Amino acid sequence: MSTIFFGATAVILYFWVAFRLGVRLSHGATATHDKRLPIAVGMGAVTLHGLVLYSTLASVQGLNLSFFNAFSFVTWLIAVLLLIAAITKPVENLGIALLPSAAIAMVLSLVFPASEAHLDDMRVGLNIHVLTSVLAFSLLNIAAIQAILVAIQNYHLRNRRPGGFIRALPPLQTMEHLLFQMIGLGVVLQTLSLATGFVFLEDMFAQHMVHKTVLAILAWFVFATVLWGRWRFGWRGRTAIRWTLSGFVSLLLAYFGSKLVLELLLGR
Repeated sequence: MSTIFFGATAVILYFWVAFRLGVRLSHGATATHDKRLPIAVGMGAVTLHGLVLYSTLASVQGLNLSFFNAFSFVTWLIAVLLLIAAITKPVENLGIALLPSAAIAMVLSLVFPASEAHLDDMRVGLNIHVLTSVLAFSLLNIAAIQAILVAIQNYHLRNRRPGGFIRALPPLQTMEHLLFQMIGLGVVLQTLSLATGFVFLEDMFAQHMVHKTVLAILAWFVFATVLWGRWRFGWRGRTAIRWTLSGFVSLLLAYFGSKLVLELLLGR
């Protein structure tokens, strides 16, 4: 019963924060104090979501990383990283899309708890690999949403329509700078994830893992190319956005593609 109560309350708080940020954005509000209450309420939402996660992930066999549990965990971590970053950086508007996603993922993990995929190997190296993988995916997910926001902002500015929505955002140069900061840190974490995978996993190219490995390496290459292009040629705007979104799609397929097919479509 407490899990349902915590979950329902977290959903309400998540959507309230997203709604409040959406209204604030549509009115063109940019003052720092305008985001303090949404961030505080958002912290309450992720705390409750964390309690729900504990009840759904933890079991005597180990961590239950079924598809919807893994989805809920990743979106929770994304929400946590976003809210922490929003304290000092102007990224809180990303919560309009990311916080409802966390709410929906949590609800799905409660409604569809059937399949189980336990992780009971407690080797330190494997744990580091899992942690860096999830952190890299979460941060690059935020970067992908940031890229979409930069694309919208860039489109409006090119067409000389800087309405209330655009006025509420930081300058385009600041938005792009934040985007490349996120990608840079994400690439560092993805590098650690791949390195620990090759060191601590028996065979990264085993039949059941080869597609994940190839897609993860491809995503790393794409994001690294974005950074190189930015440094060497000053890439920005559409070019940087296309590369960023391409890399994220590859990473998304690597992390969730196989789970979706095996657990939900094939029932394994």
